[in-house]
Amino acid sequence: MRYRAGDYDIVVVGAGHAGCEAALASARLGLKTAVLALNLDGIAMMACNPNIGGTAKGHLVREIDALGGEMGLNADATLIQSRLLNTAKGPAVHSLRAQVDKLRYHERMKAVLEDQPGLDIIQAEAACILTEGGRVSGIETCGGAVLGCRAAVLATGVYLNGRVLIGDRAFASGPNGMFPANAFSASLLENGFALQRLKTGTPARVHRDSVDFSVMSRQEGDAHILPFSFMTVEIKREQVPCYLTYTNPETHKIIMENLHLSAMYSGLVEGIGPRYCPSIEDKVVRFKDKERHQVFIEPEGLTTKEMYVQGMSTSLPEAVQVKMLRSMAGLENVKIMRPAYAIEYDCIDPTQLGPDLQARKLPGLFFAGQINGSSGYEEAAAQGILAGINAAQYVKGEPPLILDRATAYAGVLVDDLVTKGTKEPYRMMTSRAEYRLHLRQDNADLRLTALGRQVGLVDEVRYDQMMRKREQVETALAALGRVTLPADAALNRAMAEKEGLAPPQNGIGADALLRRPQWEYADVRELCPQLPEISREAAQQVEIGLRYEGYIKRQAAQIAEFKRLEGMALPEELDYAQIAGLRLEAREKLNRMRPRTLGQASRISGVSPADISVVMIELERRRRLREEER
Repeated sequence: MRYRAGDYDIVVVGAGHAGCEAALASARLGLKTAVLALNLDGIAMMACNPNIGGTAKGHLVREIDALGGEMGLNADATLIQSRLLNTAKGPAVHSLRAQVDKLRYHERMKAVLEDQPGLDIIQAEAACILTEGGRVSGIETCGGAVLGCRAAVLATGVYLNGRVLIGDRAFASGPNGMFPANAFSASLLENGFALQRLKTGTPARVHRDSVDFSVMSRQEGDAHILPFSFMTVEIKREQVPCYLTYTNPETHKIIMENLHLSAMYSGLVEGIGPRYCPSIEDKVVRFKDKERHQVFIEPEGLTTKEMYVQGMSTSLPEAVQVKMLRSMAGLENVKIMRPAYAIEYDCIDPTQLGPDLQARKLPGLFFAGQINGSSGYEEAAAQGILAGINAAQYVKGEPPLILDRATAYAGVLVDDLVTKGTKEPYRMMTSRAEYRLHLRQDNADLRLTALGRQVGLVDEVRYDQMMRKREQVETALAALGRVTLPADAALNRAMAEKEGLAPPQNGIGADALLRRPQWEYADVRELCPQLPEISREAAQQVEIGLRYEGYIKRQAAQIAEFKRLEGMALPEELDYAQIAGLRLEAREKLNRMRPRTLGQASRISGVSPADISVVMIELERRRRLREEER
C-alpha cells in the first residue's frame, strides 16, 4: 500500500560512508533531509578492512574534514592504531592511516546522524525514483512509503543486486550477510541509466585466540598520533598492535591446485574486480616469480576477537580457505569466524554525471560512492560530501561546488570518474594527481576550509583556526628571510652536532639553514629566539615551503596553465558534429560527454591534442564573430 510518508528537500538513499556524509552535509546546510538505510545496524559499516586512510586515501579524509565533513572526526574518536605512511619519501606522498574499532565507528557515526537537527533516519529499501516534469520529485520504498523531495542523492554502495560468491556457491546478499537491494536497479534502467557490473571482495576474519603471534612481526603504531581532523587538538591513547606474516610456496601450491574452484576463475564471476586490490589467487597467478606475499593480521576492535587477514581476499571454497591460511606461519591452528567472499553489484557508468555529480539527463538526481564505480570508504565519503553539498546548492538555486584537479584529490577523483569513466572499481592513488606536491595532506585545511566556509559547512571556529595557521606561516617565512645567524660558537656547535660541518665564515641565513633536511623550525628558533613562536602544524608548512620551494614554484606554473584551459568554457549549445576538422570519434564523445571546459575535453579518452586545437580555433572564430557583431 502506497502512502505519503513525508516531504523533504533532499532524500539520501544509502547510509554507508557516502550516504552519511551526504546526509550530514545536506542537513547542516539547513535542508530538511531523510536518509534511507537498508538496516540501521549497517550505518557507516566497515564491511571490509578495519581502517581509515592509507596512501592517497588519507589525503581524501583530510579534505573531507577541511570541507566540514565527519569522517576524520569519527576516525580520531575511534582509532586504535595510527601510522603515517611513506615517511621515507617526500611530503607529497605522506599519508595517514589508522586502524579503527569497527563497532565504535558505526555507533559514533549513527549517534551523530541521530543528533543532527533536520535529519530523519529511516530503515527502508528504496524501490524507485519518482519524477515530475523531467526532474526528481521523490523516492518510493518497497514498503510503499513515498518520500517527496526536490533532490535525491543515491549512495547505494555494493547492495544493488548484490551477489556473494564463495567457491561454487553464489547467493543474493549484501556485504557481511546484509540484505541486498534488488528492486532499485530496474528504476535506474527505466530512467535511462546505463549500468555495469563490478566486483570486490574481502578476506576471512579469524579468531584472535587461534593465532600464534609469537612467530609474526609486531607492527606498532606511531609514538605521536597525528589526527585526521584539523579540529582534533591531541590524541593520547594506548594503541593496539598489528602483526605481519607471509604466504609461502606451500600456500601458493594450495591455491594453484584449487584455482579451478575459485569463483574468480571458474567463470561464476560476471563483474570486473579491482586491479589495485587483487585477490590472493590473482596475486599468485600474476606474480609467479614471488615466493611470498605480505599478510597483515589486524584487530577489528577492542570488544571483539575477530581479526582481519589483510592481503588474503579470495573467493575460494571455505575448505580451501582453511587449508590455505593454516599453511602460513602463526596461522597453523587458525579458526575462521567469517569466510572470505567476493561480491558482485550493479553500478552506473559515471560518465553519465556532470562534475557536480548530478545526472546529466535527470536534474536533481545526484550519485556518490560505489554506485559511481569507485571503491573504498574514503573515495565514497569524498563523493558523498560533494554530492550532499551540491544537492543542497541545487535546491537553493545556487552554483555547485566543483573541485578541480589542482584544488583537491577529491577533484581528481570526481574528474576521473565523470570524464574518463571506469571499467573496474576505481581506487585513489597519489600517482593519479598531477599536482600532488601542491595537494598534500598537511595543507588540506589551507586549500579547502575557505570553500567549506563559502558554502556554509565550516563554522567560524574552524575558519579562524585555519586563518591563524596561515598567518603564522606567512609571519614565520617573512621573519626567516630577514635573519642571518652569525658564525658564533652556538651556531658552530649546533652545525657540528647536526651535520658535522662548520658554518660559513659570514654566517648563514635562517631560511637557508631551515632548507637543510637535518633542521626543524624549533632548532633554528633555539638559535634565533626573535623568530615567532608558531604551532607544530604551521612549522611543518614553513619547512616544506622552503625545502621544496623550487618544485612548488614549478608546479604553480603548471597549475596556472591548467587553470587557463579550465577557464575556457565550452558553450552548452556547441554542436561538435558541425566543427570541421574534428575526427569522428572526438565528435561523438564530445557531443555525448558535453565537457564544461576545454581542459575537461582534453582529458576525455579518444580526444587528441589535435582535436583540442581544432576546438580552440572554433572558439576563437566564434569570439571574433561576436566582436564583429558589436
